[in-house]
Amino acid sequence: MLSFVLTLKRLLSGLRHSFKKHHFQVLIFLIAATLLSGTLFYVKVEHLPWLDALYFCVVTLTTVGHPEFVPQTSLGKVFTMVYVFAGIGLTFGTIFEIAAGIMFPRTGGQRGLRTKDDPTEQEPDKAGN
Repeated sequence: MLSFVLTLKRLLSGLRHSFKKHHFQVLIFLIAATLLSGTLFYVKVEHLPWLDALYFCVVTLTTVGHPEFVPQTSLGKVFTMVYVFAGIGLTFGTIFEIAAGIMFPRTGGQRGLRTKDDPTEQEPDKAGN
């Protein structure tokens, strides 16, 4: 139980650090829009209940897979192929940013990379010092 609590604390800390970055907020919005569009599609076209459609979208985008459901219509199969290619990148990008927030919390998840305009990077003077 203690291990679970400590892991949950690290996850929440990583989320807090990640949410400070604008591109992470955009990723979360895109993931939500992707899940909503997929859920709506499977409810309307494949006639799944709302919860089952959302569940199918989540397990598909995390590459877990659903053991019993396979789209029945041709449109559903084509949509799922496109949905997987579009959504998996977003999902793994989001997971990567959360992991960076956990592993590098003091740098804001920047993984130690410096930009050209980084004020901590001092240029050498003309003597090379």
